[in-house]
Amino acid sequence: MASMREIKSRITATKKTAQITKAMHMVSASKLKKAEGIIKSYRPLIYKLREMIDNLLDSDDALSHPMLVEREKQVVCYVLVTSDKGLAGPYNSSVFKAFTAFVKENHQSNDEFLVATIGYKAYSFAKRMNYKTLNDDIINVRDDIQFIDFKTVIDKFTNDFLNGNIDSIVVFYNHFVNTITQIVEHQQILPITNGHIKVKENKEEEENDLKLIYNFEPSPQVIIDNLLPMYVENTLYGMILEAKASEHASRMTAMKSATDNAEDVIHTLQLHYNRARQAAITIELTDIIGGANAVN
Repeated sequence: MASMREIKSRITATKKTAQITKAMHMVSASKLKKAEGIIKSYRPLIYKLREMIDNLLDSDDALSHPMLVEREKQVVCYVLVTSDKGLAGPYNSSVFKAFTAFVKENHQSNDEFLVATIGYKAYSFAKRMNYKTLNDDIINVRDDIQFIDFKTVIDKFTNDFLNGNIDSIVVFYNHFVNTITQIVEHQQILPITNGHIKVKENKEEEENDLKLIYNFEPSPQVIIDNLLPMYVENTLYGMILEAKASEHASRMTAMKSATDNAEDVIHTLQLHYNRARQAAITIELTDIIGGANAVN
């Protein structure tokens, strides 16, 4: 059994750790509330943009744009959206596992795809796995994320797609469902395919949904030319917002579990300390009684 000094030292260290994890849990809960509000207010924009694109494509079969052209997938670009920091439970590792399994199933070699990384963890993962990366620099994902932070990489892979260097772009990210649930999803953002189905929030909305007739000015082709790049940019930005909310939720849950585990460890160590203390007292009493009997 460890000495009382060692047990006491471990109890003190564990209490300090519990204080840190509790503080991180509270900070993540505060950031999650803000991030959740942002993503919930941003989702309708993506849905409305997609609805406009589908209405345009349904109204005129003659519409064309390079972003709509499906071609043979010789080189695919995968965008991995992760965090800059750890201590977020399975948040980053779940993206890596899903991506690795997807690559193993759909590709024969690493030469068939490129990886664009958003977040330090994704960048270090790509370098560790020796993947060919689209971006040479780390793209950080700060808590107060702004669209301008990702403008460079968005323009980079969009231009590569339009120039024929990339045939498809797929994003792997954590979709925020609620505080407890975050699901790893992968979605193709280029080329854009028609037939997107907007999820109805309730049956009443679905029943009352009307097929609207639009008049497009100056022309549907001009609108689609301006709308598609806007949709790609905002879709990726929305995925990054989803990932940021998922990161805060995952970190909050992980820190809550760490705090609870630390309290359990403290309780167990306190029992060991009391037993060690009782054993020391018993030994001292035995020595005193034995010495007194020897004198008598």
